[in-house]
Amino acid sequence: MHSDIAAALERIARGERAADLETATLDFKEHKRSRDDLLKVIARSAACFANAGGGHVVVGVADRVGGGDAFTGTDLQPDPTRLRIHQLTDPPLLVDVERADTAYGTVVVISAPRGLQVHIADGKIPTERVGTSCEPMSSDRIAVVTDERRGRDWSDEDSDVPPEACDPLALENARKLLAQLPDSTRRSYATATDIALLRALGVVTETQTLTRGGALLFTAAERPAERIAYTHRRTPAGAITVNEILHGPMLTAILRTFEYIEARNDRTPVSLRGGQQLHVADLPEGALREAVVNAAMHREYRSGSGRITVEHTQTQLAVTSPGGLVSGVRPDNVLTTSSRPRNPKLASALRFLGLAETAGTGVDRMYAEMARVGHQPPIYTATPEHVRVALMGGAPNTALTKYVSTLPNHERDDADAMLVLLTLLTKKTITAAEIAPLLQKPTVEEASAVLLRLATHDVAMLEPTRQSARRAAPVFRLREEALVALGTAVTYRRRTTDQVDRKIVDYVKETGTINGRVTRLLLELDTVQASRVLSDLVDRELLVKTSEATRGPSVTYGPGPKFPAQKKQRRTASRGRDQEPPSEESLFPDIWGA
Repeated sequence: MHSDIAAALERIARGERAADLETATLDFKEHKRSRDDLLKVIARSAACFANAGGGHVVVGVADRVGGGDAFTGTDLQPDPTRLRIHQLTDPPLLVDVERADTAYGTVVVISAPRGLQVHIADGKIPTERVGTSCEPMSSDRIAVVTDERRGRDWSDEDSDVPPEACDPLALENARKLLAQLPDSTRRSYATATDIALLRALGVVTETQTLTRGGALLFTAAERPAERIAYTHRRTPAGAITVNEILHGPMLTAILRTFEYIEARNDRTPVSLRGGQQLHVADLPEGALREAVVNAAMHREYRSGSGRITVEHTQTQLAVTSPGGLVSGVRPDNVLTTSSRPRNPKLASALRFLGLAETAGTGVDRMYAEMARVGHQPPIYTATPEHVRVALMGGAPNTALTKYVSTLPNHERDDADAMLVLLTLLTKKTITAAEIAPLLQKPTVEEASAVLLRLATHDVAMLEPTRQSARRAAPVFRLREEALVALGTAVTYRRRTTDQVDRKIVDYVKETGTINGRVTRLLLELDTVQASRVLSDLVDRELLVKTSEATRGPSVTYGPGPKFPAQKKQRRTASRGRDQEPPSEESLFPDIWGA
């Protein structure tokens, strides 16, 4: 059984509702109708998953109750179920069916792979999984998904537009981009002839006409005529200060959009070690460019309608493009799923020009760029009709920016490392299980590998807590050196072992003894935490138990064999060696109101 399914069933057994655990790849069904009706419902769900990125249907679980009562069971058998789904779908869908016995009853898991075509079930309108629902597919959407599954590339089709139709300004812009690249091979095409440049970009067909991608980038001939709409407001609800509709070649429209954004993106000076000064944009330039270029690269062009919209305010930029995400990509896996460009030849041309990152790294760059200046990750929302990515900015966290500049180069650009660091600015500790959803890792083991890497000597960002260091799944925190370097970027204060030792030792030197209640007040801990601190000090022989009591406030501790030597102090007549320590009330007047 898939690990995600097993984990969900365990959570249901502990009292959670199945309805709250359904995802874009997981659905629960109760066997409460006739077998034939149930199989029709399952076939429709399986086809729905196959038309998206694949998924699992778990039969035998009620979705509105939790605990043992949720496991209502089923008598479905694997082979007949598999056969009936094959018969009910067109084209026939092959699924895996597994029968599993749990402590509360039997469930059947139907696993539908991502289909090679669009599947219809029980003669109904085809649907695809969007979030936790199966949504009807429009004819345009069916055509798009079918082309994707068959490997058709709209941007590589013949446009019948001759190379001579290319706009001179667009070609000049391409040459300027190439001239700035470090790669000498690509840079050499900045001075090549027009046709040589276009061929290098892969936008010329065998019949010496432009591909659709080439016509889109360099001419005004390819639909849609309106490429990008840019609007700017000072505040999200304020009046529009700029409203531009950009026509013509897409390459020119992209570069013009960059200019509009750059002119209205505030910057904050940050002084680094060695006197170097950076001017950090409130919205990271790299993330902004990726958002715009990704929209142009991956949008759906076949329908020829709609335009990319860019909505810009002082602290936010949102880019919306026509068409849903490429099949199999979802907002919750966009960071880790394999790259599947909808328009491969167009994507290749944009990468050649240096406008886009290498395959599969553009989204990672957006995440890393946002996190390393203290901003939250990009927010993706998607429907079959559009994709929207929102970047929420503001003044950068300068303390964080300074610390990131001290990390190895490969970690500064690593989305996983930056997301872990961003999380630990407000959270004292993390585990692999907690961080895996944020990193969009399919397994806890992959998330654990990230944390272990950041705890190595080369990076020296994290360390396991003392109590969990020997566990299979340690709890990690920032190292003391990282905490000091981050300074005000961290929103909490953490006492290190040395700080705890010093407070306890100083108190015992002053009073001669300490108990659990005083430890709680001194370190602002709860009862369990105070007990652990005292037990650890006893284990390290800094303290020894000095009372016969075994529990409660009567248990006292005094100096142990490894207790730091005390400096000689002059005795006073009012206080002898065996005198009781000051009362807790006199030590903590702010707490007791003395």
